[in-house]
Amino acid sequence: PEPPEGGWGWVVMLAAMWCNGAVFGIQNSCGVLFVSMLRLFSSSEDKQLVFKTAWVSSLCMGMVFFCSPIVSIFTDLFGCRKVAVIGAAVGLVGLLSSSFVSTIEPLYFTYGILFACGCSFAYQPSLVILGHYFKRRLGLVNGIVTAGSSLFTVSLPFLLRVLIDSVDLYNTLRVLCILMFVLFLAGFTYKPLVPSTKDKEGGKKGKFKLPPAKKICNFSVFKVLSYRIWAFGIPAALFGYFVPYVHLMNHVKDRFGNSVPEEVLLLCLGITSGVGRLVFGRVADYIPGAKKIYLQVASFFFIGLMSMMIPLCNVFGALVAVCLFMGLFDGCFICIMAPIAFELVGAQDVSQAIGFLLGLMSVPMTVGPPIAGLLRDKLGTYDVAFYLAGVPPLIGGAILCFIPWVHEWQKLKERAKPVDGETTEKMLENESTLVLDTPEKPVKELDSGF
Repeated sequence: PEPPEGGWGWVVMLAAMWCNGAVFGIQNSCGVLFVSMLRLFSSSEDKQLVFKTAWVSSLCMGMVFFCSPIVSIFTDLFGCRKVAVIGAAVGLVGLLSSSFVSTIEPLYFTYGILFACGCSFAYQPSLVILGHYFKRRLGLVNGIVTAGSSLFTVSLPFLLRVLIDSVDLYNTLRVLCILMFVLFLAGFTYKPLVPSTKDKEGGKKGKFKLPPAKKICNFSVFKVLSYRIWAFGIPAALFGYFVPYVHLMNHVKDRFGNSVPEEVLLLCLGITSGVGRLVFGRVADYIPGAKKIYLQVASFFFIGLMSMMIPLCNVFGALVAVCLFMGLFDGCFICIMAPIAFELVGAQDVSQAIGFLLGLMSVPMTVGPPIAGLLRDKLGTYDVAFYLAGVPPLIGGAILCFIPWVHEWQKLKERAKPVDGETTEKMLENESTLVLDTPEKPVKELDSGF
């Protein structure tokens, strides 16, 4: 059906905005939780505490993306509402159970896996459902929804700091459960306008039957060379991407002590990330075809450069400036992922193409922060970790530079393909049928013409 461009869709938009904010607001504020976990579980005997604690946050962010291909399949099969509600419920259970642990190891499961998987299953349907209600205004609505992430990223660190200082980490996690409970209720607003595979198959045959595996997992997107380069180039760039979000707060404590408000850095990242999504999303509309990839190349270049500059900042104001630029280009990288996927694989395969990409992104985003934590444990400083975190974005950006050329070459190759004999024969048959069906031309004219 034609999207209504409003009505109940505005309620759905607000619910999706809350989802985006709650999921990534908590993820992006992990630096505050990380410092609190270090203090809570600190032990003079544990020489690898930073390494072990970093696994909690990085595993959580990695699982959100790792589950994306699976979530896209479940959303196609069972619809947005069921998947979102169940996902929020699982996330709520994971976060609540995290508030009762006494050591760091159980958090790997309760927070790093259970909570993260719930967030992933709640998040992706919130993007899919928007297409049911909006088409002409979809760009505007997506901008408002993704702004929810920046809004929560800006405000949540200050709230977490007050809560942790007042009621400790465990009760803070219980307060965060309120966000997940609201997210659970928000999932019920996702009234589907497009039937799911289960509804369609059940309506036809009275009993649901799974479609063929090829329809569930569409691996044909990997036949597109430009997409393959993109799908492996971006993960290559992301080994250091999540390191500042996890370790920046602790680095500031090491460098400046308690004399500076380190939450201001997350505030800067959140604000400029929101600005970057709005500005560069609009700029991308004016850049034709696959050349939009150059915006991501520029993003990775600046993100890598800013990561390397973090250890050089001996003044807190310089660190604020670095975070402002990093947030701006982080927003640029995120907002143009969907438009680039559309250019590379087309509208029909774009959903699974993004799902596979997010799944591949999970590996480097999970591995990077623990490696940085291990370097901090061994060397006593984060300097080398931040220098190394800036290298993968530069390498990944260099790989992505080739995509526009490869994409244009692929298009030229497709156009230059010779028409085979069977296709030519079918074209001639169609042409003869068309002429025969024309009443103005007699059959004799047709015979003489051939």
